[in-house]
Amino acid sequence: MASGNFVIVGGGLAGATAARTLRAEGHGGPVILLAEERHHPYLRPPLSKEYLLAKAEDDALPVVPASWYAENGVDLRLGATVTGIDQAARSMSLRDGQRLGYAALLLATGARPRRIPLPGADLEGVSTFRTVDDSRRLRAGLAGGGRNVVMIGSGWIGMEVAAAASAYGNSVTLLGLEEVPLGAAIGPELGGFFRSLHEANGVRFRLPASAAGIRGQSGRVTGVVTDAGEVLPADLVIIAVGVVPEVSLAEAAGIALQNGILTDASLRTSAPRIYAAGDVANALHPFTGEHHRSEHWSNALNGGKVAARAMLGLDAALDTVPYFYTDQFDVSMEFSGFPTLVSGPPTIRGSLEAKKFLAFWQRDGRVTAGMSVNWPRSAKPQKIIKQLISAKTAVGPDVLADPGVPLDRLLPEA
Repeated sequence: MASGNFVIVGGGLAGATAARTLRAEGHGGPVILLAEERHHPYLRPPLSKEYLLAKAEDDALPVVPASWYAENGVDLRLGATVTGIDQAARSMSLRDGQRLGYAALLLATGARPRRIPLPGADLEGVSTFRTVDDSRRLRAGLAGGGRNVVMIGSGWIGMEVAAAASAYGNSVTLLGLEEVPLGAAIGPELGGFFRSLHEANGVRFRLPASAAGIRGQSGRVTGVVTDAGEVLPADLVIIAVGVVPEVSLAEAAGIALQNGILTDASLRTSAPRIYAAGDVANALHPFTGEHHRSEHWSNALNGGKVAARAMLGLDAALDTVPYFYTDQFDVSMEFSGFPTLVSGPPTIRGSLEAKKFLAFWQRDGRVTAGMSVNWPRSAKPQKIIKQLISAKTAVGPDVLADPGVPLDRLLPEA
């Protein structure tokens, strides 16, 4: 059994980036990338945004061109499922009966959609949203417009898919457990901003509310029954109530878990020569001294790089400031910072009514997170927000809110 293999389990952004980084760092040994999906590794953010809206096509999705793997000697195996890991033997078993040895192993197994036990959830027209196949199927269902769509879930994915469905000319109703959509992520004021944006574009909300069941006829969905007894007509139902880290392999192998696979800042797990990156990793962050698990693409991108370098024995730590973005209707938003440190009302620079503003969250006078909405990119707001967070310099809220103070003047002098 080949013991020099560097094996990556998971064909998403983290896994593909790790393979690319191994080669970029000069590793010449065997690299095996096991992808459970039968698609080449692809980017997920476009699936609920420009790809769903047909503003981007298949060529916008791959992490690297399909030819890159063979050209760089990476053994990409699509449709490959790992069924177990033997730490003592440093090997793993695959569903097809093969066994693979490893010198280093990266678990980039991602996450799966959280499912809720709803009567009727197996009807045609009811789906979760996670994969490229989900996005293609939903795009085909939405594109003609004129359909009744019920969105279950008021988080980022739910709001993005609701925006896309409405933009196609469908009638959209969104159910969520929160008083305000996105309230748990960014607070009631900014959650209210996004609610108003959706309502201005025809989306209806039932908040707080949950689905009690899904009705159908001849095997196809016809409506959703809320916990208040209201029946919402539905041709399509999308369930987006979060994801669950895919830890089954790690758990069976005896690797330490805590809201995902627990790792240090270099993405090492509790098991020798086994690493974790992406949605599944709950990594120690040097900035906060706390563990953070992020489901955003920048974490997968940076985590794949760090894990690969750590696998090679190089100094590496996942110390970047988390980042994500969303596009909904005519609003483009970017966010940098630590979601666990977002609390209390933000300081606003600009105007929510004009849909052009910055929002800053602070703890002990220091910026811990910041959002930019339709702010000129030439001003580099996210770069400055990240630098403010990393610098840990105290900044008064009056200065943060003052449009007369240029953003770059907020940074400490070098």
